[in-house]
Amino acid sequence: MTNPNDDSKSEKVTQSTPPPPAAGDLESQTTAAAASGGSGGGVSNIIQRWKREDLLKKGSLVCRGLGLVFSLLAFIIMATNKHGDWKEFDKYEEYRYVLAIAILSTLYTGLQAFREFHHLSTGRELFPRQKLAFIDFFGDQIVAYLLISAASSAVPLTNRMREGSDNIFTDSSASAISMEFFAFFALALSALVSGFKLSNQTYI
Repeated sequence: MTNPNDDSKSEKVTQSTPPPPAAGDLESQTTAAAASGGSGGGVSNIIQRWKREDLLKKGSLVCRGLGLVFSLLAFIIMATNKHGDWKEFDKYEEYRYVLAIAILSTLYTGLQAFREFHHLSTGRELFPRQKLAFIDFFGDQIVAYLLISAASSAVPLTNRMREGSDNIFTDSSASAISMEFFAFFALALSALVSGFKLSNQTYI
């Protein structure tokens, strides 16, 4: 004998149980969730990339600005290092080399700093980006090598002179050499930044 209460309970359980989603609905929900998460991750990646590029541009400008200051100081100090008799910088090949590289480094870092500042202020590059990446990387390395070469070649001469007599000529020579060493460190850091930017360069 069937109890009517049991039939009503079974009907309530049947009505309260929702039907399982269709296979097509389940796939669409999964695809929508994945697309939502992917778009959010893509936006965050783009923002992080923009921040990293902006930081690299500012770091490169600072390094080249410092290189410009130190190179200009080396040029001024050595060019004015003329005190008569044997205390004339142009009588020594090593000091002429220091002056020549200081002039070259001043021109290079000045042009690069101007280009970086123009790009940061206007958002436009003066030259194609792909070519600039190679110019920055190789230019920084070449000028940094010339700076360390010139400074190193003048150190032995200056040390020999200071053993005999320590005067304003030798002090000025040592100061110019020190400025070129500092310019070398600034360009070496700039070369590292340029190398990182070149390694992450996209050609699309």
